[in-house]
This record gives sequence, C-alpha cells and structure tokens, in this order.
Amino acid sequence: MTLPLGFVVELDRHTRVVDDGRALLGGFPTRLLRLTPRARRLLVGRMLPVRDAASAFLADRLLDTGMAHPVVDSLPAPPDPRHTVVVPVRDRPRQLDRLLGSIGAGTPVIVVDDASRHPAPVAAAAARHGARLVPLKTNVGPAGARNAGLRLVATPYVVFVDSDIVLDPDTVPTLLRHFADPRVAMAVPRITGLSTAATTWIERYENARSSLDLGAHPASVRPGTPVSWASSACLVARVDALKAGFDEGMRVGEDVDLCWRLIEAGRRVRYEPAVRAAHEHRVRVGDWLLRKAVYGTGAQPLARRHPQYVAPAVLAPWSTAFAAALLAQRRWSVPVAGAVLGVVTVRIARKLDGTRHPYRLATRLAAHGSLGALAQTSALLTRHWWPLTAVGCTASRRVRRAAAVAALADIALEYRRDQATLDPLRYGVARRLDDLAYGAGVWLSALKGRSTTALRPRVVRRDGPVPVSGKRAASAGTTP
Repeated sequence: MTLPLGFVVELDRHTRVVDDGRALLGGFPTRLLRLTPRARRLLVGRMLPVRDAASAFLADRLLDTGMAHPVVDSLPAPPDPRHTVVVPVRDRPRQLDRLLGSIGAGTPVIVVDDASRHPAPVAAAAARHGARLVPLKTNVGPAGARNAGLRLVATPYVVFVDSDIVLDPDTVPTLLRHFADPRVAMAVPRITGLSTAATTWIERYENARSSLDLGAHPASVRPGTPVSWASSACLVARVDALKAGFDEGMRVGEDVDLCWRLIEAGRRVRYEPAVRAAHEHRVRVGDWLLRKAVYGTGAQPLARRHPQYVAPAVLAPWSTAFAAALLAQRRWSVPVAGAVLGVVTVRIARKLDGTRHPYRLATRLAAHGSLGALAQTSALLTRHWWPLTAVGCTASRRVRRAAAVAALADIALEYRRDQATLDPLRYGVARRLDDLAYGAGVWLSALKGRSTTALRPRVVRRDGPVPVSGKRAASAGTTP
C-alpha cells in the first residue's frame, strides 16, 4: 500500500530542518533523518507533495515517524464515501434527539438502545429522525452496543458517535479524506465543549481541559507520543479494518484498546483537530468526579492487554537519575543533576555528529528532555501516586516541598497553556480534584486486578536522536 499521487504532507511544528535542508530532526522518538540531494528536492518548503514512488516513500516514512502530517484540505475524498452512523445510547432521549438532528439527511443511522430503563422516549427520538433502532434486552456496555450496530453496517465506513455529541456538518466528510492513505484505519476529530457560555466552574474547566480534548495540533495516534490514544466519542473507521470491533469485556478504555490493536496490526490512526465534535460535559461536581475516576479504572484492564504501553511515566535512565537527584533535595542535588545533564548532552551531540551545530542541537534536546522528565515526575506525585505522596507528606518535609512545588508549577504552566476562562484559584482546585479522582480510579483498578503494572513507570534506554539507517531509506532518497 502506497500513498496516492497528489497526497501532501507538512512537517510537524516540532520538526527542525537542519543544515540548510540536509537533514530533519524530530518525530517520536526524536530521530535525525539525513536527506540525499534527491530527497531535498522533493520538499517544497515544509511541504512534501507525492509525485512519484520516491516522494511517496519519503512521505510515508515521515508519517511513520511523526515528523509530518497530512494536509487534510489537499486530500481527495474516498472513491466510495458511503458511511453509516452508529449511536450507542442508554436513556438520554433529549441528547439523542439533538445528535440525530445534527446528522445530515440521507445518512443511514443505527441507534443501539443498550437496555434503556425508559426505552419509549429513545425509540420515539430514533423514529422521529428515521434512524434504525436496535433494542438490546440486556445492558452490554458501550463496546457491546457499538459492536451490535457494527454487525449491521453495510457501507465501507462506520461513524461511531456517542449520544451526548453534536456533529458539525464538515466533521465526517473531512475525516473521510484521511482514508486517501490506505494504511489509515481510523480518524478522529477534536472533542470540544458543547456550550461556550458555561454555567458552572466545572464546565468552564472542562471546556479548557477536557480529558477527551487531545489538543489543537494534528497527530498520528501512537502509544508513547503526545497523542497516545483516541476517544470513541466520535470516530470514523474502515469497516474491514475493525474486524471483531471493540473488546466487549471492557466497560471503559475499550476505545484505547481498539486504537492500540489497530496500530499493532500496522494500521494508522489519525487525530484531526481541524474539525470538531461538541461534547456535553458533566457540570455537577459529583458526576464529574465519578467520571474521572471511571476513566482511571481503565488503567489495569489496559495494562493486562497492553503491558508494553501502559505506564504512568516513561523515562530514560538519565532522566530518572536527573529527577531523582533533584527530588533528594540535598546540597549535592543541583550539581549532580547538572552533571547528568552535561553527560547526556555530550552523548546526544555524538549521535548528531556530522551536523553543523551538534552541541547546540544537543543542548536544546537535553533541555527538552529534562523538562519532560520533571513534568512526568510532577504527574507521578500529584496524579498517579498521590496516595503515596499523601502518606509521605505526613512524615517528610522534603516530600511536602516536592509535592507543593509540583502542584503549583503544574497549575501555573497548564493554566497559561489552556487559556482557561476561569480564575487561577478555581482552575487550580479543579486541576487537583481531576488528578485525585483519576488517580483514585487507577489505584482502585490496580487493587482489583491485584497488579501494579499500571502504577509502575517504564525506563527505556534511549538518550537522544535515533539515527536513520538502512538500504530502504537510502533508496527513498535518505542516507544513513
């Protein structure tokens, strides 16, 4: 499977053009891709249009590494764009009616009633919009309800949408364009808040920091990257790629599991924030906290199915030593942390040997790595390991200092990044409650599963850029 002619990719915002176009530095994990003169001519600024086999191979390589993303406006619609919308629902007739009204006329819709307590209003809403109703006698959960609808789909594509979503007219047509890439199995939009005039402080926080909102930048969904999963609140997928569909043994996290199984099968999952689906966030504190905790309970089932992907933090040996030295809060902490950073900078620079400014690039990469290590350590203290942190605070002044710094720094950095329409105090309270509820769910699932897999950080042996090598790379216009 190769990318079609006319397919266009654009370099990721974090991908750096090095040495006047002789190499590219970026991706996840960070790597250095050296370009031959032939490969350099394929790039038009930061764009790469597919014009022949060589440009198709290079574009495919850039997509695989996360160094570039498709320019969705340039992609053609699939030859057969027919799709069926599947809506799993339990009660919520008002939300269902609103969703069905946002779906374009002429689109086949299957509403799967997952054993509603009051089925008549659900049936009436489906009938009002001409949707096919599939009533289930027993409650099987979101995964089972989606699969019941999937078995009835006769179109090439399926759109799964939760009942508390409202679709924009261009959301599905735009996502379908991603399937011009034959390896794409699934595409998802950005999930945003339904109401811009939020009525409660929790709703304003969710509009800025929803667990379902994966950010403003396009991404390839892959474990270990900034966008490591995608929500099933709204997704478009190839029917033939889904096979058995969702794991019906999972009541939560089934969307993450499906993403990871598709990726393990060699398929791609795209996140496209250029289009959006509006979600009705929970606005009551109790409901909101319960939902956050429920999200956390998916950690252990995912760890059992994908132990190589689930970890509260992923650190290199050097970043582990760097963070540990600072957490020790001794006189030697800063000198030791500085020495670790200096050593890793030299090691990265050696991997960048042959570039024009290896130490300048290595310093930047080491600095980013150290900030990432501190951010993950902060998340361990305030989110994933907060029960241990709470116990430690009762006995250690150093733990109290570390927890206070982590909590306040996290609020300060994230508040500015999220551009929240909420004052810093209430944003900070919501942020900490969010972490406490999610972390409680993770610990509950770990205790229930009698496993610490979901709580253990993973240490990976990687210090810096991964150099690209091999004959296939050279044949596509890159050199080792």
